[in-house]
Amino acid sequence: MNRKAVIFGIKGYKLTHLEKRLLKRVKPWGIILFSRNIEDIFQLKKLIHDIKRIFRDKKYPVLIDQEGGKISRLNKIIDLRLYTQKFFGQLYKKDIKLFLNYYKIYTNVVCDILNNVGININTIPVLDIRRKNTHNFLDERLFSEDPLTVKKFGNLCIDIYNKNKIANVIKHIPGHGLSKSDSHFKTPIVKASKKELYRKDFLPFINSKSFFAMTGHVIYSSFDKNNTATHSKFVINKLIRKYMKFNGLLISDDICMKSLKCSLELNATKALEAGCNLVLHCSGNIKEMHRLSKVIPRVDKFTRKKTSQFYKFLG
Repeated sequence: MNRKAVIFGIKGYKLTHLEKRLLKRVKPWGIILFSRNIEDIFQLKKLIHDIKRIFRDKKYPVLIDQEGGKISRLNKIIDLRLYTQKFFGQLYKKDIKLFLNYYKIYTNVVCDILNNVGININTIPVLDIRRKNTHNFLDERLFSEDPLTVKKFGNLCIDIYNKNKIANVIKHIPGHGLSKSDSHFKTPIVKASKKELYRKDFLPFINSKSFFAMTGHVIYSSFDKNNTATHSKFVINKLIRKYMKFNGLLISDDICMKSLKCSLELNATKALEAGCNLVLHCSGNIKEMHRLSKVIPRVDKFTRKKTSQFYKFLG
């Protein structure tokens, strides 16, 4: 597998000539789609067919960020803005049986659409814990303030997706819930004690069976005062790999986010050097994609092995 360790976004409803040339030459590990890429189900299906045809690979990784609520990329196909993790968390508190029925129906509908168009990875569930000071950019995206409840919810989500032959990306490992700022615009610094983080925020991520996880651009000063999780060798190697026992592929959150303070190229390089297996670049800016293609290496042996396992899972 001679692919680069990057997942790119693209600009519009169809691939441009320049994008096709770049994808053929660079061979990114995967492509992630957003609302700007979706006009209707027929257009989306053709776009994904065209992407996979470039690589001559029916199992080529195509991701989407379909959480529900504000993070609903499929709204031009079906309006899912009501169905946030917060909505389902509140339903869980009122009536667990009703929650299970509704959540299974909702998730299977989303999976049916994804399977129909050819998307094989969804970047959910969000396993961050709701805290008193959680920034409002995360609030509706969180299921509960109870770590064990969030863990159960995450396992249920992954189980349903696995049955539909779609992989998940748990996020934002090792836990974003204590962030008081939006990492799209500012670096969140979490000052909680190690004991508190182990007891609450880290718990839902332990022993997850997800194929993929996404790092949070958050500084946990009890562990690393200088680097966000994405750039921290200690957080990735000691916490995520050893303590949480996550043995899947680790994807950085979008390296364009303002939480990361280096140049685009250095943001990517530092993420890979710290232990991320893949870096995520969402903007679809082709000039930036060209710049990144010069510094991002081909995937390593571990990534090839895990990608092979993912392909076997797809069947």
